[in-house]
Amino acid sequence: MPYDTDFTAAPHRVTLDGRDRLTVSGVEDVDRFDENEIVMNTAEGVLVVTGENLHIDKLSLDGGELHVDGRVDALSYEEAGGIRGGGLLSRIFGG
Repeated sequence: MPYDTDFTAAPHRVTLDGRDRLTVSGVEDVDRFDENEIVMNTAEGVLVVTGENLHIDKLSLDGGELHVDGRVDALSYEEAGGIRGGGLLSRIFGG
């Protein structure tokens, strides 16, 4: 019996309830996060969330869904090569 190897990414959707509850679907990976910034790879590119007291309430990479609590100040998309600061290895080795 053949296995179905086709993976269909969850559709990308951003829902902001007020400024204190964010839900993002279509999340493929979370690159980094702290209480002021969350950087994630989505089906539509790199999404950067900035704010204060940001906390990841729920993360399901299997379902591609992320829930964030805290005050959201901005949402922005960046090109994959233009992520501020680069990855951890590029910062260590200066690449």
